Amino acid sequence: MGARTKARKRAADILFEAEQREIDPLVLLQDRVIEPHTEAAVPQYTVDLVEGVVAHRERIDELLETYSREWTLARMPAVDRALLRVGAFELLYNDEVPDAVAVDEAVDLARELSTDDSPGFVNGLLGRLLDVKPTLLD
Repeated sequence: MGARTKARKRAADILFEAEQREIDPLVLLQDRVIEPHTEAAVPQYTVDLVEGVVAHRERIDELLETYSREWTLARMPAVDRALLRVGAFELLYNDEVPDAVAVDEAVDLARELSTDDSPGFVNGLLGRLLDVKPTLLD
């Protein structure tokens, strides 16, 4: 697993945990940076992803809700929500990551971390965002 893939997974883990514990993801991130609960330090790219998702979360959630077919955010598995938020952030707000990489990484993590149906769902929803991306950015 590459360094950026690991960073994406850590970002999704932090977003997922914060949602489950009903705490601010930035507070949890700060806790992980200051007092890591694992042997590995939090990569800078994980920090960038969590901070980016939080900064754009309202718009990201609006787009995920709008372009998912018959699925509200609340109905999506929590792991999928975290992965979709990371993938959507990279797709829409991080020009350093090629669009195909953002989608593929989210799909691969969904395959590893979520349900059997999740990779297809994540791919379909991020694919729809990719299709309409030129019309979405302000």
